[in-house]
Amino acid sequence: MRWRLLWALAPLGLIGLFLALSGAPAVAAKHTLIGKQLPEFSQQTSNDWLNSEPLQVEALRGQVVLIDFWAFGCWNCYRSFPWLNQLEEKFTGKPFRIIGVHSPEFSHEKDRAKLAEKIAEFKLKHPVMVDNDFVFWRAMHNKYWPSYYIIDKSGVIRGFYAGETHKGDSQDRRISSLISRLLKE
Repeated sequence: MRWRLLWALAPLGLIGLFLALSGAPAVAAKHTLIGKQLPEFSQQTSNDWLNSEPLQVEALRGQVVLIDFWAFGCWNCYRSFPWLNQLEEKFTGKPFRIIGVHSPEFSHEKDRAKLAEKIAEFKLKHPVMVDNDFVFWRAMHNKYWPSYYIIDKSGVIRGFYAGETHKGDSQDRRISSLISRLLKE
């Protein structure tokens, strides 16, 4: 009976919420932007970026990019950071980069100094855009923390994955496989 109710509520997105809260494995999902160009980054002042000056999409051409949407109050995001750091190491020397997009779930997460502390705590070396106004979140039609978008060398969104990810799990294998394939194209 409980499952029938959950399936009936699926159009409301409650299944995804239930799966995320229950610790169910993360899965790749369809997304309306697959096959479309990555929108321009919405924040273009130095104060809106950590670990980098403001980036522009055109400057990323020729690189495979993983966009990571996260919030510093999100435990699933925290538990995925070791995987992200390992992924960066795995593809060192290749035209690959990770770009974090911090879109705060709660108002206290809008504090740039606290965000900088979390970036240092989790040893995140990649650029992080501060998306406090959710402009880039909306441009990407994003709904989840954490979410990962894989962008090919020509700036086209080629993959979308949501949920906590760990080295060696099925989602890591799918994402790594897609990145490896795109690096060869």
